Amino acid sequence: MSDATAPPFAGLAHFAFTVRDLEASVAWYQKVFQAELVNGKLPHYGREWTGYAELVIEPRTGLAIGLHHNAGNQGEEFDEVRTGLDHISLKVDGREGLLAWSDWLDRLGVAHSGIQSVKEPFVYSVVIFRDIDNIQLEVMAVGV
Repeated sequence: MSDATAPPFAGLAHFAFTVRDLEASVAWYQKVFQAELVNGKLPHYGREWTGYAELVIEPRTGLAIGLHHNAGNQGEEFDEVRTGLDHISLKVDGREGLLAWSDWLDRLGVAHSGIQSVKEPFVYSVVIFRDIDNIQLEVMAVGV
């Protein structure tokens, strides 16, 4: 068993969030990522009775973002202090990518941190923002 290695994966296929207002979240992700809505609803695997998801696709990378309606959702805002997702970080190329995102979010009126540079435990810079359910998203450039 000590020689065993985990099988590889080729990249990120999608990420998914449970949201409070599916229609409003779809519109927000379409606006911010210029994502295209996929026609049709996706069931919750093994829990089809609890709700469904709609999928939007970011057209340049093909990254899929699942936005889930769940019948048990009580309408509370996302809070990363609870067990589960903390945030999603998307890689961008260099300071130019960070500036482009900062400018884009400004144009859309989406509040963000501006470019934050960090030296420890490794060098990176990041722009942090939140969706309408308070889910933290960030764009990050390593070595910048």
